[in-house]
Amino acid sequence: MNLEPQSTEPPEKEPWTIKRLLDWTAEHFEKRDTDNPRLRAEVLLAEALDCPRIELYTQFATVPSGDSLKNFRSWVKRHAAGEPVAYLVGSKEFYSLKFSVDTNVLIPRPETEHVIIEAIEAVKSLGLSVPRIADVGTGSGCIAVTLATQLPASQICAIDLSRAALDVAQRNANDHNVGANIQIIESDLFAEVPDQQFDLVVSNPPYIGTAEQNTVADSVRDFEPHVALFAGQEGMDVIRRLVASSVERLSENGYLIVEISPFILERCQALIRETSGLEWVKLVNDYSGHARVLVARRVMG
Repeated sequence: MNLEPQSTEPPEKEPWTIKRLLDWTAEHFEKRDTDNPRLRAEVLLAEALDCPRIELYTQFATVPSGDSLKNFRSWVKRHAAGEPVAYLVGSKEFYSLKFSVDTNVLIPRPETEHVIIEAIEAVKSLGLSVPRIADVGTGSGCIAVTLATQLPASQICAIDLSRAALDVAQRNANDHNVGANIQIIESDLFAEVPDQQFDLVVSNPPYIGTAEQNTVADSVRDFEPHVALFAGQEGMDVIRRLVASSVERLSENGYLIVEISPFILERCQALIRETSGLEWVKLVNDYSGHARVLVARRVMG
């Protein structure tokens, strides 16, 4: 779009240049205790101007106008009221890839990248040339699509009980040219999945207990899909079912890799150790040092 400076402000009034817009918006967000206020201001303005974020810094003196400025001001108001930036702009970066998102799916988060790292390591340790992977509760497809880009020979089932979420996942698979690697399946866990074995079962399931609901950020609780967040009083309802059903679907020495909350760590450890056919492998901490991903392995006999 054309971002040439425009003289739309009266001479005596300071014009709303890109720099001034960013400075004011970052300060506005900071007063509302928003994380990374400057970054959020930049993401919103770059999207409104349909330009890469880095280009904002080469056009500080430019004065945007028209629909771009109108959209930006609307988004700033909505984000200040709690609406997530990713839903406003319709996308989120994950593992250096851009994913489409809407309110039918969770917003991808950096913590989930540890699932990707562990899955890739598991494939290497198994020496698989054509890994068979099930991504249970795929949501936006960020795990399935990322693994397909990193493991080009992989065969992946992306499973979710939400048709609307699967539509988002399919769009992301197509956008990243990995649609041929991914089979989209509408199912509650493995209920509708054809009888087959997998080398890996990966998942970012709902793991927040309803008892903890008031501890969740307003922007998450008010805007993101509850079916992908909450799982019973303790947060274990889906994980218990996932672990039990994965035993039957994993090939010998196959890996189960699941994102969890540190609040349910001890219950998850006990669950794995009590489940016949699985052995605990390790726990992975996230970038903040919190327990985040459990890794277990299928054992026979």
